[in-house]
Amino acid sequence: MSLTFKPLTPVFGAEASGIDLRRPPAPEQVEAINQAMDQYAVLVFRGQPISQDEQMAFTRTFGPLDIGFKKAANRQMRLKHFELADISNLAEDGSVASRDHFRIVNNMANQLWHSDSSFQDPPARYSMLHCVITPSKGGETEFADLRAAYDGLPDDWRAEIEGLEAEHFALHSRFMLGDTGYSQAQIDAIPRVRWPLVRTHPGSGRKLLFVGVHATHVVGLTVPEGRVLLSDLLEHATQPAYRYRHSWQPGDLVIWDNRSTLHRGRRYNLDEKRELRRSTTLDADHAEASAPAETATA
Repeated sequence: MSLTFKPLTPVFGAEASGIDLRRPPAPEQVEAINQAMDQYAVLVFRGQPISQDEQMAFTRTFGPLDIGFKKAANRQMRLKHFELADISNLAEDGSVASRDHFRIVNNMANQLWHSDSSFQDPPARYSMLHCVITPSKGGETEFADLRAAYDGLPDDWRAEIEGLEAEHFALHSRFMLGDTGYSQAQIDAIPRVRWPLVRTHPGSGRKLLFVGVHATHVVGLTVPEGRVLLSDLLEHATQPAYRYRHSWQPGDLVIWDNRSTLHRGRRYNLDEKRELRRSTTLDADHAEASAPAETATA
């Protein structure tokens, strides 16, 4: 059976079928998935109850692995592989974590619109999130298409942001949420980087609007002016017309392209178990960040 892709929205996203993710994909399957990612940006694979080892083997076929935020905060792990991100509200013994557990803070940060590892160079390419346990209600993941967002910008906005860059910082969203207990070494572990607000996706050739919660300010503008601009652009990029909301089922695996999408988790009852695990690849061939910027102050 060959891979097939069924569009999920008129704008982006597709449900993929015709592959067993328990086995590493053949080269032609990797190529088909890459081409589909260039077109759809988000692929949904249903009914794939894969193990941690199988998820890692599948991910590795798409490039070098990213550890992202763990460079700054390498905390106790529940999962078998260091490269797997524990997107859950579970403590180390598998019970529901207390509200002051660091994993709950991660849940809160994941509910802000972001692109994984946009705060580093090279940034992330693909993220692959696998569902193990769902709560009774809520906990969906929303995606926004940054290519469609650029296409929908008014001409005067396009002219205004062309050539502008934003600085991205790994701990920006954590500081916003009051999670400030980091050493200077942790703060410096991932140097700040600058990315153009307007980028071109290397696979599709489409221009896109590169914004998200990791962006701290716009280079060359005052901090207030830049942050208001970033807020307006983020509001535009995440309007309902450019979104896909995924309702999780155990065994789902969703792949998204961090170069052309934003995502966020949705609220759920933190007293109920929710467990997903994420593996991520680096966009090692397409790094384009400028030299690290000096820290801006509000």
